[in-house]
Amino acid sequence: MASLSVRRAFIVLHLALGLGILVGTLQTLLHVTREHGGPDLHLGFLVALEGIGAVLFLIPQTLRVGAIALLLVLLGGFAVHVSRGELEVQLPIYAAGVWFVMVHGAAWRARPLAPDVAA
Repeated sequence: MASLSVRRAFIVLHLALGLGILVGTLQTLLHVTREHGGPDLHLGFLVALEGIGAVLFLIPQTLRVGAIALLLVLLGGFAVHVSRGELEVQLPIYAAGVWFVMVHGAAWRARPLAPDVAA
């Protein structure tokens, strides 16, 4: 990260994205539980994968694994919704943010990467 302000902004993006997806996952779980009397096996698996992915995404050492899990769920969910005629535009937006953070890595490491190493 070139400057301290860019690094701070990146940290805010990473945290907001990870925590926002985690909260959204919990809201989805509560909604499905109320509406359908509990998640079925398929939805339960997806909610678990997304929740675990969001937690792993927030931890610098497991960021890539969490990001891959999130990308699978978000892009897969977008494809399923589109096939049903539902345009859930937030899903590819979240996926783009997750991909961006995954490519650049966590900004709150003890020692940030040198510019030539980060490239």
